[in-house]
Amino acid sequence: MKLKKDGGSLLLNREELEKYISTLYKSKVKIEEICLLSEGKEKEVGGEGVKAFGYGKPYLIKFKINEETKAVVLETMKSDSFGHEFPYDRAQSLLLAFLTYNKLPKHAKAIDVGVFTKNNELISLGNYDEFFILMNKVEGTPYYKDLERILKDKSLTQLDEFKAEALSNYLIEVHSLKLDAPNLYKRRLRELFGHGECIMGLIDNYPGKFIEKEKFYLIAEKCFKHIWRIREKTYRLCQVHGDFHPWNILFREKTDFTVLDRSRGEWGEAADDLAAMSINYLFFSLQAFGELKGAFEKLYLKFMENYLNKTGDEEILKVIQPFYAWRALVLANPIWYPNLSINIREKLFNFIFNTLETEKFNVKNVNSYLTSA
Repeated sequence: MKLKKDGGSLLLNREELEKYISTLYKSKVKIEEICLLSEGKEKEVGGEGVKAFGYGKPYLIKFKINEETKAVVLETMKSDSFGHEFPYDRAQSLLLAFLTYNKLPKHAKAIDVGVFTKNNELISLGNYDEFFILMNKVEGTPYYKDLERILKDKSLTQLDEFKAEALSNYLIEVHSLKLDAPNLYKRRLRELFGHGECIMGLIDNYPGKFIEKEKFYLIAEKCFKHIWRIREKTYRLCQVHGDFHPWNILFREKTDFTVLDRSRGEWGEAADDLAAMSINYLFFSLQAFGELKGAFEKLYLKFMENYLNKTGDEEILKVIQPFYAWRALVLANPIWYPNLSINIREKLFNFIFNTLETEKFNVKNVNSYLTSA
């Protein structure tokens, strides 16, 4: 079956459709009729090349197999601004449909779920169990190893400073690519609050009585207020990595590095990446000095000031608050850092509350955010 974009429409090919269904039923089939289902009616659109009217339209396909006539419905999803903008969004919805339709009494039965390839082949995924990704192996040492060495030695090399600047320059380049798509900016902020890997997901998965529920409520409330405040700054939408932290960066010779594990989509807020990396200089410094100080303060300022000076994006300091809160929730969580002292965890929560009280984050006075109000 051939599916291609044709001025926003789909073009179905009868020969490809017969090949796919024959494979599915393990017997040769003959297509008898293809109808577009519209408002409860069957609208014939027959022919060798069947031009239809766009993604998301259901097609009734009648075919004969071993002298028996059968009928199935083929349907795709159209892109929209409700979390279905990209092919991977729509894949998630269709996989969910295939997995659950047949479990609900009286629901129409799902026969298969598949994918159309770029060379016009249709591949069945109905027998899927778990998806995987295959990648090239990358050589290098994770950046957090450098931070652990600095934590131990309490001193910097010139290369350490060059690496922080290189990481900052990388984000400058990545964030320079902009996109005019207001719905994607709002989506990214919506996910920052409600995604299972983000603010509410972390809050819901904090162990036991680690922190009072009332404090989590306040964090959620304050984060939401910031997100609501900045949600109209859609002109800020840019290319992002989405999980730019020291465990996702492999360094080789000098400042040559590769990044890993891009997350949560291509487009978002630059403050996401800036917060994800910079808070780790604070995190390691808290373990070394109990505050942002010494070698880690130099790296923090090198990374942040280089970015601010070269981009001129002072506004990022007015939108970074909920992103810092999210990342601090990760670092304070005993699920990932079980051996962190209570004192450091308290300072990270102080950082969350105090940062969320600011209108503009002060890069040069980070330690003021570590004390309790």
